[in-house]
Amino acid sequence: MFNRFGSIHRFSLCSSTLCLIVLLMAVFAMPALADSQARIVRLSDVHGSVQIDKNSGMGFESAFLNLPVTQGTQIRTRDNGRVEIEFEDGSTLRVAPNSRIEFSRLGLNDSGVRLSAVNLADGTAYVNWLGKTSDQFTLNFSRERVDLDHAAHFRVDTSPELTKLAVFKGEVQLAGPLGAVTVGKKKMVTFNADDDKATLAANIEEEPLDSWDKQAIEYHDQYAKNNSSPYAYGSSDLNYYGSYMTVPGYGMMWQPYFTNAGWDPFMDGAWSWYPGLGYMFVSAYPWGWMPYRYGNWMMVPGFGWMWQPGYWNSWAAMPRYAGATAIGFHAPVAPTGTVNTIVVGKGGPVPSPVLPSHLTLAPGSAGIGVPRGSLGNLKPLNREVAKSGLLQVRPAPQFSAMSNSSSGARAGGSYGSARGETSVSAGVHSSATSSSHGGSASGHH
Repeated sequence: MFNRFGSIHRFSLCSSTLCLIVLLMAVFAMPALADSQARIVRLSDVHGSVQIDKNSGMGFESAFLNLPVTQGTQIRTRDNGRVEIEFEDGSTLRVAPNSRIEFSRLGLNDSGVRLSAVNLADGTAYVNWLGKTSDQFTLNFSRERVDLDHAAHFRVDTSPELTKLAVFKGEVQLAGPLGAVTVGKKKMVTFNADDDKATLAANIEEEPLDSWDKQAIEYHDQYAKNNSSPYAYGSSDLNYYGSYMTVPGYGMMWQPYFTNAGWDPFMDGAWSWYPGLGYMFVSAYPWGWMPYRYGNWMMVPGFGWMWQPGYWNSWAAMPRYAGATAIGFHAPVAPTGTVNTIVVGKGGPVPSPVLPSHLTLAPGSAGIGVPRGSLGNLKPLNREVAKSGLLQVRPAPQFSAMSNSSSGARAGGSYGSARGETSVSAGVHSSATSSSHGGSASGHH
């Protein structure tokens, strides 16, 4: 009897130990994000010379689209560089040329409120904080500080001699050596290092890059509508560069425009290494944020590769895929034995501050090389590329948001825009072949 109960006791102890080991393994296998309450945001637009220091010990490296931004990251822009950072709720921070910022905090408090703190060491930054939740944002510059828990849109220019803050929307309160200073909508305050005074002005002095900031906001406002996911960062790009559809047996799926049978979502990009997190896959596609951080990629018969939204509580460093894959498919595999950035396939396009005079839309490009908002509604262009092969177009000014209802598709025609006309000439390359066969979603949109 004793031996019998002793055996049972030892078996229970063994089971408990095994469970404890499994639990500990699961805990230690969780991303550092969960342990430290750290967060990751996104480089949502990069042009010209932009560099990033990921706090990896390697110093500044070239920055590129869709790179994750973690706490401690520094970003600097050169003469022709500009960059946009997008936060989880869709709020944005834009950094002008010859500027330097540091993300001193990207975390959560015990209540789950997102806390973001950015230091603007020098240069110009535009903040469009949406204030949709109780998230808090702090911008430190010169000897001043702005704390936000509400919606506001403002610009800061800072240098050792002079600092200016202009408020476009909302109300901003500054804290600094001169005490609290409140700046209302369409007003500006100037701090001069020589006289230690704050000068309020009733009007805003316009700057050349105000139009860039405004057009970027218009783009997000236009295309981020009807987002049903718990996150907003990347939603405007999904709506601009592709479309959602209900697929029998799969549910709601998303697919980029300009795909073909030979395309897969892991063809082009890079592996970027982060301390404490290891390698993360960074997509080269302009829409390549949420489909590589959440949900699953799946090969859908008759449609090709599609993204199934989901897994919103599980942020992925390695993109997920499920189900059967195409013949010859190469699964993404993280590098080992190095911490250098490793390019996959063609990588991404070289970021240029100048909009090209012409773009060639090709089957299998999946939107690479198309500046956001520059061609209006891509859906009819997608149909034309599926039917005719390569298509040459002339883009409108970059970042211009164009209404879907204001543009139409016709070869040799134009795509209307509030900011100009985009001419289209189809069949430029007579050797182009159609991509509207099975296995491509190009013909299904």
